[in-house]
Amino acid sequence: MRIALLADIHGNPIALQAVLADIQTRGGVDGYWVLGDLCAIGYDPAGVLERLAELPNALFVRGNADRYSTTNDRPPPSLADVRAQPSLLPLLAEMTGSFGWTKGYLEARGWLEWLAALPLEQRVTLPDGTSVLLVHASPGTDSDPGLTPALDDWTFRALIGECDASLVCVGHFHFPMSRVTGSIRVINPGAVSNNFPPDLRACYAVLTADDSSYDVRFYRVGYDLTAAVEATRKCGNPGADYVARFLQGRVRAKWLNDWDGVSHSVKSEG
Repeated sequence: MRIALLADIHGNPIALQAVLADIQTRGGVDGYWVLGDLCAIGYDPAGVLERLAELPNALFVRGNADRYSTTNDRPPPSLADVRAQPSLLPLLAEMTGSFGWTKGYLEARGWLEWLAALPLEQRVTLPDGTSVLLVHASPGTDSDPGLTPALDDWTFRALIGECDASLVCVGHFHFPMSRVTGSIRVINPGAVSNNFPPDLRACYAVLTADDSSYDVRFYRVGYDLTAAVEATRKCGNPGADYVARFLQGRVRAKWLNDWDGVSHSVKSEG
């Protein structure tokens, strides 16, 4: 069996289509595991969901951005944060407007209930008996801090907890990774969209499994980033400037400041 792993698509159909086309050039797959953050912080939320829903044998889990788009939950900063630090007000307005726009977009196109119904986790057993957990951030949660390569071993193991799986597939922190702790391997295929510099290409992975073992390979594929930025600026999303900055590699995650840039990284083909 061959399974494509996709994460953090963030409403970018250009990046998604580039990934799906690249998968076909490499022989195709039998199914897809889609690891959350499908449509928010992007310019075409419903278009991405329409394409994903067409994929054969696809399993989905929700990400924190999916939850923000279907509920009243929101990422930081909060009102309390802004009261303590008024300079955060523009960011609060940007985030509130962006997720409100995404929610309205999905509701108008009939996709809000579908997205809201996504499970937190999915479990799969590979042909060789390997137990697999699919989740966006870490076992039991779709949100921070995520199983980043910057975590020390103790914190990493604590976040995994008693997950009852030998392979954990995650997204959330927008970087391809393979890390082993004890008998558990954690992999992140990287983000389809909204990647960190210096490599802004779309990421994905392919898992190949038979009744004796499994293997995971990581890939990067270029796409028309200029067209994605232009579409973002025209889409009407109140958070379009933030999305454009993310696409252009001008957003940096805090966890990167604590990472040595080498540990648990993987070599991507493409």
